[in-house]
Amino acid sequence: MRLRPVNPIPRMPSLPRRSFIRNAALGAAVLGTWTGARAAVGAPPPLKVGVIGTGWYGVLVMRKLIEAGGAECVALCDVDSAQLEKAVAAIGERQPEKPALFKEYEKLLEMEGLDAVVIGTPPHWHALQFIAACERGLAIYCEKPLAYDVRESRAMVAAAQRTGVPVQIGFQRRSSRLFHDVRDHVRGGHIGRVVNVDASINYRAALADPTPVSPPNTLDWDAWCGPGPLIPYSAQTGHGHWRLEKASGNGLLVDWGIHFIDVCRWVLGTGSPRSVTAVGGIHAYVGRITTPDTLTAHFDFDGTPVTWRHRLWGAAELYPETNIGVTFYGEKASLFVGQNKWWTLANERGARPEVREVQEDMQLAHARDFIEAVRQRRPAVCLPEDGHFTTTAVNLAMVAYEGGRTLRWDPAAEQVVGDPDLAARIKRDYRAPWRHPWDG
Repeated sequence: MRLRPVNPIPRMPSLPRRSFIRNAALGAAVLGTWTGARAAVGAPPPLKVGVIGTGWYGVLVMRKLIEAGGAECVALCDVDSAQLEKAVAAIGERQPEKPALFKEYEKLLEMEGLDAVVIGTPPHWHALQFIAACERGLAIYCEKPLAYDVRESRAMVAAAQRTGVPVQIGFQRRSSRLFHDVRDHVRGGHIGRVVNVDASINYRAALADPTPVSPPNTLDWDAWCGPGPLIPYSAQTGHGHWRLEKASGNGLLVDWGIHFIDVCRWVLGTGSPRSVTAVGGIHAYVGRITTPDTLTAHFDFDGTPVTWRHRLWGAAELYPETNIGVTFYGEKASLFVGQNKWWTLANERGARPEVREVQEDMQLAHARDFIEAVRQRRPAVCLPEDGHFTTTAVNLAMVAYEGGRTLRWDPAAEQVVGDPDLAARIKRDYRAPWRHPWDG
């Protein structure tokens, strides 16, 4: 498939010799590059971006792209007209131009002049929208998790590789100075060989009423459920709360914990796990959610054990600063990284923690990286393969949890080893008339 340039290099105006020499001295004489073109004639026009899925995070990403200074929202798409109205108001706080509005994402993708899309829908919709955007030659910012099931995300990676479109996955910690410092510290051997890793999120979930009711008349619920099962609508399964619904969000580990599993993978420099065991259940919120409110998962990443824990209920933590984050236990020292700080503690008697704090807007940095990746036609900081390996890890954990036993995984073949029942669970059948993109 032939791709059109996202933003062609502007034609250089003719310059007097004296002006040309002066500009060359300033570094603008390299006419065949974006750097030279921008220095000579100013910054290129903003990327024209459409947003598919205008809930909280889809709009947040778009607002950060605008704030980064290189993007304009030209289109919004949602199956809920009320969501669209809220999104128009939110985008209007960042730009004067009003975006076009769509209900069907296919029509948004056909819009003339579109350069890129933000996919902010629930994950059960990501695969079809992502692959369709690839086929249109559009750059993509896709929120995590990359997909709902393992086979979807592999099909998405294949589509991105086949078409060559720039892609950014919403693991914004990969654009964070804080997490880069942690990665460099661990990989530099400062804590010694990493023996094991713990990651966790413990907080009180805010739940809505799970009683089935008729959906709002602004919402096409059948279209919202799309290729997933058509489940009853309730405040708990709808906007803002679907992340703890098995049919759409598949739980806290897949939705939020995935960020910290990605940190573990990235810092360790590993791919998919060799095995996963997960135990837990719904103990505090029986009848209110459909994914575990208490979960422990054990991953084997190339011989390094990584343990995940979450709890969505209970009293405040004894040590609130470690509620959310990752601890790397090394032979020389331990290192904990949370939301905006990290500290190390040497493995010796009387050692005191060394604390480093970083205040930053990692989402803005991630948006800037995406814009530059599109402009320069270079890889973004978080590639589809990154999203696939991390999404595979957390999805395998949920398969192991549902199956009630250890799942053994062949990372090279991407197959479950020795368990046909668990193997059947890594791909979910689509609801007609939608068709699953995996043809393997």
